[in-house]
Amino acid sequence: MPRSSGFAARSIQIAFLAIVAGAWFWVTKTGSVSRVFLPPPDQVWAAFVKLIETGQFWSPLLVTLGTIAKAYAIAVVTGVLVGYLVTRSRFLTDVFEPIVAGIFSIPITLFFPLFILFFGIGTGSKVAYGAVYGFFPVALNTIAGLSGVSPHYLRAARSMGLSRWGAFRHVLMPSAFPVIVNGLRIGFFIAFASVLGGETLSSAAGIGRNIALSAELMESARMYAWIVFVILTAITLNVLVSQVEQRGGRAYG
Repeated sequence: MPRSSGFAARSIQIAFLAIVAGAWFWVTKTGSVSRVFLPPPDQVWAAFVKLIETGQFWSPLLVTLGTIAKAYAIAVVTGVLVGYLVTRSRFLTDVFEPIVAGIFSIPITLFFPLFILFFGIGTGSKVAYGAVYGFFPVALNTIAGLSGVSPHYLRAARSMGLSRWGAFRHVLMPSAFPVIVNGLRIGFFIAFASVLGGETLSSAAGIGRNIALSAELMESARMYAWIVFVILTAITLNVLVSQVEQRGGRAYG
C-alpha cells in the first residue's frame, strides 16, 4: 500500500473513533440516553482503571485466553486435516464440501444448550463450542485452497521425483497458503467470539461471565469497562495474528 494511502486510511480510522467518542460524550452529557444503559466515558474510564490497578482482570483473562487457545488449536488441527483428506479425491470434494458448507450455514448457537448438557458450564463446553464453530471456516478454506491447485503442477512435481510430502511442502502449500491462512484468521475470530459469547450465556468464569454479571447487577460502567477490555484484547490478538500471517506469507511466498 502506498504511504499516502496508508496515511489517509489511518486518518479516517482515527477520525471515526473521534466521532464515536464525541457522540458518546454528547448523548450522555445531554441526557439523551439513560446512564443506566450508557454511562459517561469518564465513569467507564474510572471503572477500567480500577480493573487494571486492582488486577481483577488477570484471572478472567487467563481463563478466557486459555479457552480460546484450546478451542482454536482443535479447530485448526481438525479443520486442516479434514480439508486435506477431503481434497485427496475429486469425488470426496464434490460430496463433502457442500455438506460442510451446509452445516456451517446453520446457526450453531441453537445447539449451545447441548454443549452445556454434555460438557457442563465450565470451560469444557466453551472449548467444544468454539472449536466446532471455528472448525468450519478452516476446513472450508483448506478445501477451497487445496482443491484449487492445478493438477498439472502436481503431475510436474511427481515427474521430478518429489515425494507426497515434498509435493505438499513445495507445491500445495505455497499455492493454497493465502486461502488457507484466510480461513485460519476467520476461524480464530469466530472461536474468539464463540468463547466470549458462551461465557456470557452460561459460565462460571472468564471475561464473558464478568460482563454478564455486571449487567445483572446493573453496574453499567463496570460492564462497559470489561467490553473496552475485550476490544483492546481483540485488537492486540488481531495484530499478533497479522504478524504470524505476514511471516507465513514470506515463508511460502
